Amino acid sequence: MFTAEDIISIHTTKEFHRTAMKIFRYQFEHNEVYQKYCLLLQKDPSNVKHLNEIPFLPIEFFKSKEILSSNESIQETFTSSGTTGSAASKHYVTDLSFYEYSFRNGFSKFYGNIEDYAVLALLPSYLERDGSSLIYMVNDLIEGSNHPDSGFYLNDYEALAQKLIELDSDGQNVILIGVTYALLDLIELQKFNLKNTIIMETGGMKGKRKEIIREELHQILSEGFGVPKIHSEYGMTELLSQAYSLGDGIFECPPWMDILIRDTEDPLTILEDERTGGINVIDLANFNSCSFIATQDLGKKYSDFSFEVLGRFDSSDIRGCNLLVLE
Repeated sequence: MFTAEDIISIHTTKEFHRTAMKIFRYQFEHNEVYQKYCLLLQKDPSNVKHLNEIPFLPIEFFKSKEILSSNESIQETFTSSGTTGSAASKHYVTDLSFYEYSFRNGFSKFYGNIEDYAVLALLPSYLERDGSSLIYMVNDLIEGSNHPDSGFYLNDYEALAQKLIELDSDGQNVILIGVTYALLDLIELQKFNLKNTIIMETGGMKGKRKEIIREELHQILSEGFGVPKIHSEYGMTELLSQAYSLGDGIFECPPWMDILIRDTEDPLTILEDERTGGINVIDLANFNSCSFIATQDLGKKYSDFSFEVLGRFDSSDIRGCNLLVLE
């Protein structure tokens, strides 16, 4: 029905809405888990006429169900790290071109040609396990950069610090993509004064450090790296697209992705702009799984379609639909 090129060619809000409604109807017919969930809510294509009426599948179902809208063979299974004692999410991908087109075009929309950068990656907790969609993406960006110094650094912070200073001093544009706790480890080892480097945090202390609020974290990282802004990537195992923040924690989506904010007490109600609630994601690149995901993140959306991520639900805060169980 749709190809990856069709999804990535979306440019306008009208195109997005029209395509999202078509994908809702398609996934209702072809995704057994999603259809069952919709019917529990008494929702189907006959009474869903607008994006705000589409049911969003609680992200927890990726831990216990095969979320598939395709009968094609599975090319890749992406898995989450999972917290201690909890099951890992599994995202079964039947067509990797949707993921590759999405992250390549999404990156270029915000940062331009990948070949303009050396890409350094400090993602030890992801490298140390199999099935990370983030490692898949970053590895592709590293290869796409065609720069001899692009690459992953596991725990060799001294070598990374030396390379970062060397490249930045030479005037090379650099993107350092790192998990939060490892970036903090790096600036404790070495203070920087970078002029040509983008620091992009992917979030997560992974149990290595105490969680701190974003404003404090970004101030510490900005001072440690000597950069004015900290960039961020918003993505997850269950999505094939990413939103990016170029600073101040304000994220923007590529044209084939959007955010809606749901009421925390009534998850079927979509809130108006600038109100805090649960983040629902529409990711049209998830064509072969489910494009309508209710995450466990709290956020706020603005009238220009940008959004903030303000935290996560505590399990005791989750209401309504998230507690429905599919047999």
